[in-house]
Amino acid sequence: MDRLGGLRAHIQTTGAYNLRTIRDAPLSEISGSLGDLGTLLPLMIALAVQGSIDLSSTLVFSGLANIVTGIVFGIPLPVQPMKAIAAIAISQKFSKDQTAAAGLTVAIAVLILSVTGLLRWLNRVVPLPVVKGIQVGAGLSLVISAGSNLILPLSWQSPLEDNKLLAVGAFLTLLGSKHIRRFPYALIITLLAVFLAMFSIPSHVRTVRSLTSQSWHPKGLIPGRKSWETGAIDAALPQLPLTTLNSILAVTSLSATLFPTFPPTPSTTSIGLSVATWNLFGCWFGAMPICHGSGGLAGQYHFGARSGASVIVLGTFKLLLGLFAGNAIVPLLQRFPKSLLGVMVIAAGVELAKVGQGASNTSDLWEQAERQSGDGSAAEETKVIIEKQGKDRYMVMLVTVAGCLASKNDALGFTIGMLWHWSLQVPQWTASFRGRRRAVQLE
Repeated sequence: MDRLGGLRAHIQTTGAYNLRTIRDAPLSEISGSLGDLGTLLPLMIALAVQGSIDLSSTLVFSGLANIVTGIVFGIPLPVQPMKAIAAIAISQKFSKDQTAAAGLTVAIAVLILSVTGLLRWLNRVVPLPVVKGIQVGAGLSLVISAGSNLILPLSWQSPLEDNKLLAVGAFLTLLGSKHIRRFPYALIITLLAVFLAMFSIPSHVRTVRSLTSQSWHPKGLIPGRKSWETGAIDAALPQLPLTTLNSILAVTSLSATLFPTFPPTPSTTSIGLSVATWNLFGCWFGAMPICHGSGGLAGQYHFGARSGASVIVLGTFKLLLGLFAGNAIVPLLQRFPKSLLGVMVIAAGVELAKVGQGASNTSDLWEQAERQSGDGSAAEETKVIIEKQGKDRYMVMLVTVAGCLASKNDALGFTIGMLWHWSLQVPQWTASFRGRRRAVQLE
């Protein structure tokens, strides 16, 4: 009963914060809610077009996830595709059953990690520089992917509705928006993209009836044995480390960085339960497997989102679109200008990579040294040691980033970063071991 009362009080507090924030800056919140479209749209469109997911179910369940997480957490928590599953499903042309099996497998694994407390343990034992390395690696990966896959293949002048000149204009507008407080950049760019997409749709497709004739009719599916085998082994196994590191641990860390005072930072367990819950519901209806990525959070924050109200607005729009338009909007989404999406993805990637600038922060070590000295000062030898530890932390982050980018695998990057971190601890462990051994000998 006390727990239920605490949850009710928490929701009332975050609700008041959401309402106050969107009243103060409605355009910024709406603009920020669109900051993750560059990640969402390309993967969602590709999966829907080849029949690996049901677009209507995806919009409905991801919209509900946006609304509920915005109410509960009070931050612009993104709802993104599970990228490893999406990439493999696209390359191997998964059926809806196979995609669902992959998402359900990850959801069950994350649920087990959450309820057993293993996520809290991981959050304690994984060094912060390694987590920041995962974040910076993800941010730089977004920048590289946007440049190479979205913008570079475009020509300079044609077609009129999607070219490199349009990308240059969007980038210059992004630079100028930095000098205008609460400029709704993502909202303006998205509206322009929708207009250009509608302009490019052939006239025989561009009818009101085609956009309103496919309301959502939920159809359940139960994956067969072969679908479970393919989905679990080929797609879920590569996705699980990415979900654990980037969608749970990194999101918790980034939330604390972006929102240090209010609202309260969500726990790793609550984020894990959120990821598990939405997939355990949606995947049975062919919805795209979803998670909460640190890149999406950084992107939405960059474009103005400061509360859960932003994703509540986005979720409401997605829910209505899924219920009343659904798969009929695929032609529109297919023609979204890659030039504009690319610039938005690059901005989100840079925002995420910015967290790396605090990797060498040693304020915690200085405070500890001052407390131990008694007189509030640290000895010169201690200062040298702390400065070295700061450099070591920065190097651990860089090695983690290098591992992620070189291997294109967050799990391998995490392993490399942890090994580097442990190797730097060897002298300290050796000295501690010798000290204990000497103490035993003296006794």
